[in-house]
Amino acid sequence: MRIAELSRRADVPVPTIKYYLREGLLSPGERTSYNQAQYTEEHVRRLRLVRALLEVGGLSVAATRDVLEKMDAPGMSLIDQAGKAQFAMTLAPKVVKDEAWQAAEEETEALVERLGWKVRQTNPARLTLTSALATLHRLGKTDQMKLLEVYARAAREVADAELGQLIQDSEPEAILETAVVWTALGDVVFSALRRFAHEDVAYGDAQLD
Repeated sequence: MRIAELSRRADVPVPTIKYYLREGLLSPGERTSYNQAQYTEEHVRRLRLVRALLEVGGLSVAATRDVLEKMDAPGMSLIDQAGKAQFAMTLAPKVVKDEAWQAAEEETEALVERLGWKVRQTNPARLTLTSALATLHRLGKTDQMKLLEVYARAAREVADAELGQLIQDSEPEAILETAVVWTALGDVVFSALRRFAHEDVAYGDAQLD
């Protein structure tokens, strides 16, 4: 198919497709002439993935490119590809090595040890959690840390369910793509549902407009 058909199939404007091509988010089509190229169903699939990561998952162009490179990297196991792609989706927080950060770092390590979870030191989510806990320290809201294990139990239940669903796919490429998409969109979905639950708990049986 030509770029116009690709645009229609993926519901992405032609100028946007050209931008994705320039930014390395989409592989070039097969050249048929100087200014013409043919695209495949794989391009349609990749365009939809790129759009999901950028528009719904909220990733930057650079982060999306990094994720796609990790997905396409040769010579790695499926688990390593998915792990590296997931790491690429985790934004690195600003590290301020004050007393609050030191306390938060110790609490992060202690939590992982209490849970008995296998979490690599290189996992950027360690810094994400530490940054959040450090902020609680600076704001004097450390009582909220009592909720950490509640969050952890919920996260573990969600992770077990997600992986159970994931392995139902038979094709490695489909498994990898689903893992990447759901890492990005799962955060959005879980956050929305948490806000639903807050409202439900706060209002109980009260009638809402």
